[in-house]
Amino acid sequence: MIDKIAWLHLVDGRILSTRSRGKNVYYLPGGKREPGETDAETLVREIREELDVEITEDSIAAAGTFEAQAHGHAAGTLVRMTCYTAGYRGTLEASSEIEEIAWLGYADRGRVSAVDQLIFDHLRATGQLR
Repeated sequence: MIDKIAWLHLVDGRILSTRSRGKNVYYLPGGKREPGETDAETLVREIREELDVEITEDSIAAAGTFEAQAHGHAAGTLVRMTCYTAGYRGTLEASSEIEEIAWLGYADRGRVSAVDQLIFDHLRATGQLR
């Protein structure tokens, strides 16, 4: 099981997604927890590293946990994505290993990882993703 934390940031019915260098699939911003980190600490660190903005910690809110086959891993390797919404300060910019930032809608579902597809389905069903 791969344990990851993700930021759900939606604007006008589209969700912020990222594509890492050399990859052809988009992922929600976030990543793996380092030893001893809380979910909030992981979220703040990963978003700072990937998008060069500061998550406002007092705005972090749980948004669900999703599990699916991990993209690019052996069959049976699952990823558990614990998702949070949060406000931020700064200007979103691709940094670190991120090559591209994209605002995706439900029509882009086929361009994201399996766990992100489940999240897209949930966001569509709840009227948050167009």
